Amino acid sequence: MPTGDSRDITAKHWQDCSDVYDFLDQIRLRPGVWLLGGSLHHLQSMLIGYQVALGAHSIEEPCDFWPGGAFSQWLATRLDGSSALGWAATIEHSTPDGSTPVDEFFRLLDAYRGDVAHDAASTTATHRFPGIEYMHDTFVTLFWRRRLLTQAVTELEGLGFRVVHLAAGQWTTEQEMHRAIAAALHFPDYYGRNLDALNDCLGDVACYGGYDDTLQGAGLVLAFTDYERFAAAWPRTAHIVLEIIAAQARRASVRHHRFFALVHSNDPDIRFEPVGAMPVLWNSDEWTDR
Repeated sequence: MPTGDSRDITAKHWQDCSDVYDFLDQIRLRPGVWLLGGSLHHLQSMLIGYQVALGAHSIEEPCDFWPGGAFSQWLATRLDGSSALGWAATIEHSTPDGSTPVDEFFRLLDAYRGDVAHDAASTTATHRFPGIEYMHDTFVTLFWRRRLLTQAVTELEGLGFRVVHLAAGQWTTEQEMHRAIAAALHFPDYYGRNLDALNDCLGDVACYGGYDDTLQGAGLVLAFTDYERFAAAWPRTAHIVLEIIAAQARRASVRHHRFFALVHSNDPDIRFEPVGAMPVLWNSDEWTDR
């Protein structure tokens, strides 16, 4: 991993750089050549352009410097706060006397890369907890591309999860939603078909197992498709359903049961208020498409 010592970096043409960190090392070596007036905002704009180019040319390369992206999130934790203007403003506001924002960026970049490398080395431990990527930040994960949802479902089923498919786009009334979920999860005949009853019965399934003899395996996943149609027709109910799922998923996790939801939407701009005191986040493959 490169360090702040520029003597370890070899000057090269930018076209010979292998990835974004190689490119950043060239900027570290000669910041006066690359950054007009030593502006960290100029660097942020360059990296946004870099990431846009990756997407435009369908190049699979990790690049974490989009505003609100992985580097920004890490920085907010590291510095106990963030700026709506992006990571450049955050670093500028926290630069100590005797240093410069550019120097601070590269110091923090090295620390960030060290943490990322540590996390990568810990992936073998993560594999011992299948599905954890859909539970550590939120219990409700959004999907826009249907193929990514299908891929996630296939992987989870391969890990032993029971995935229950729910076609939310077919629900034109709240009662149709209740009937579909009750049938899919084999709720008892006394199920009241209201949100309080949904909370009770879903809690039983999530925390104690199904009402029938179906095995939950590694855990239970509710996979909703076309949820934006139901949310458009019944916005309050659609939000409360996700709220119930998140709350019961948290209760289930205390009992070492894995339960969460994958929610597909054809509307990439759909947004939900936090549920279960946790945000509804986009999956890691699509968060840059915001």
